[in-house]
Amino acid sequence: MTPEPLPLAKPVIGAEEERLVLEVLRSGHLSLGPMGRRFEEEFAAWLGVDDAVSTNSGTTALHLGVRALGWGAGDEVVLSPFTFVASANCLLYEGVKPVFADIDPVTLNLEPAAATAAIGERTAGLLPIDIFGYPSAMPEFERIAADRGLGLLEDSAQALGAVDEEGRKVGSRGHLSVFAFYANKQMTTGEGGMIIPRAAGEAERLRSERNQGRAVDMNWLDHDRLGFNYRLSDVAAAIGVAQVAKLDRLLAGRTAAAGLYKEHLSGIEGLELPAEDAGKARRSWFVYPVRLPESADRDGVIRQLGESGIPAKAYLPSIHLFPQFKEFGYSAGQFPVAEGVAARSMALPFYGDLSEADAERVAGALESALKG
Repeated sequence: MTPEPLPLAKPVIGAEEERLVLEVLRSGHLSLGPMGRRFEEEFAAWLGVDDAVSTNSGTTALHLGVRALGWGAGDEVVLSPFTFVASANCLLYEGVKPVFADIDPVTLNLEPAAATAAIGERTAGLLPIDIFGYPSAMPEFERIAADRGLGLLEDSAQALGAVDEEGRKVGSRGHLSVFAFYANKQMTTGEGGMIIPRAAGEAERLRSERNQGRAVDMNWLDHDRLGFNYRLSDVAAAIGVAQVAKLDRLLAGRTAAAGLYKEHLSGIEGLELPAEDAGKARRSWFVYPVRLPESADRDGVIRQLGESGIPAKAYLPSIHLFPQFKEFGYSAGQFPVAEGVAARSMALPFYGDLSEADAERVAGALESALKG
């Protein structure tokens, strides 16, 4: 009998999400209603910041962050190529050139020395990405930005709940930072994002720009700046309210799932597991990525796992090789660490209620596929 296929990822949705969604549906306030503001306030309280501005995706939150920093045509911004494409697409939206720099081979985040070397006359800012939920070296990036007069935007879309090397929650350091709530994230609203503003005036502008540039007093046809339709619906916000209320439990479940994988995968020869926490830094588990031995046929391993009902995914690519970035002169071989990691990385099924039997099954199938 073939075992039931495992999901690659799954959200944890319960009765409270259903109750709050139904409350919104019955209220008639499906957008720009009280549930959206409640979500922002409760998220900000959990994170320990003064305010948070919701958007309909992490990508749109990034775009608003780029605009808030005034990055535009002729500017350059330094970031890692080992990321989801939205981290760089948000720059292209405003005519900004993404300048890639290589990654740290352990944390897989943008390497500060490499980022510093990539800074040029046109550099306007830095865009560190907390990849796979591991916190970037933000104190060092803050020093670099302060010394060079650069803007700073942290892409924390994969890192909600992470703690940095100084023991502070990612997103709470006072610079612009962004989270995302897609269905495979630590918490979800289905689709959605959040940007953490630096000051009250900036929050007002962000709320205006996400709502077609409408005036803060919400006058129906009074639009005093360029804006976008980046609003998060109250239906999605209702899911978010319920998710924030149990976020600590959601994070703990994912940490426990990662522990099961570590226990069952650590004996597989040549397999590299995610970096351990160091000092005060704590990863927030978004996915469970492993690096296969250099001799392994990753596509063949993924195919064999799939035949066993275990989905796996090559994750992540090195995006400087995508067509929209090649026009800037990028080519294979420029970022050897990022490219090497991208060629060997694979995400395994991962979710908060992963059982020991699930982890054991995945480990056994993976070991067999590597031997085969």
